[in-house]
Amino acid sequence: MLLPINPLHPEPRKIRRAVDFIESGGVIGYPTDTVYGLGCDLMNKHAIDRLRQVKGVNAKKRLAFICPDLSDIAKYAVVDNATYRVLKHFLPGPYCFVLQATREVPKMVQTKQKTVGIRVPEHPVTQALVRELGRPVISTTAKRLGEDEPLTDPWEIVESFPGLDLVLGVDAGGITPATVVDLSNGYVQILREGAGPVDNLL
Repeated sequence: MLLPINPLHPEPRKIRRAVDFIESGGVIGYPTDTVYGLGCDLMNKHAIDRLRQVKGVNAKKRLAFICPDLSDIAKYAVVDNATYRVLKHFLPGPYCFVLQATREVPKMVQTKQKTVGIRVPEHPVTQALVRELGRPVISTTAKRLGEDEPLTDPWEIVESFPGLDLVLGVDAGGITPATVVDLSNGYVQILREGAGPVDNLL
């Protein structure tokens, strides 16, 4: 089901409808500041299993998640002063930062090294969604299995992932995913160059 939503001033009743689906274990599609994402409640194991099934990926596929703002990250990741300075400079924005996880993060979304990928997108819809939910939302790129390019048309996302409960639709999404930066070892390591510039990180 596609639910058009205002990208700059998302209607609260539509955000609430999406959150109702998430709270009941649903899986939705939504816009971010880079590409469309697929997601669910970080704290719901059944929903995460469903998300993997919808996208067609196995448990080895690590899933990042979205926090509402910078202050929320410290609940889910170990953030020292140097790391905080980096995060404060680049977030919200088109970056995914890999950090050491705290005990609050379910093991099924951690790597063997106990790290997690965290995003704070600069998009009103995404921010409204996680604020209304009150906890993080899983974030994985809306692209078909085996394809490199993410889907940009919300209607196409609805058709490509029939297991989704809802897609919050705005204009066409981008095709360049977030830049992935690993800070978990105490230094900056660029894992993937994406939409976020890396010049000031190195």
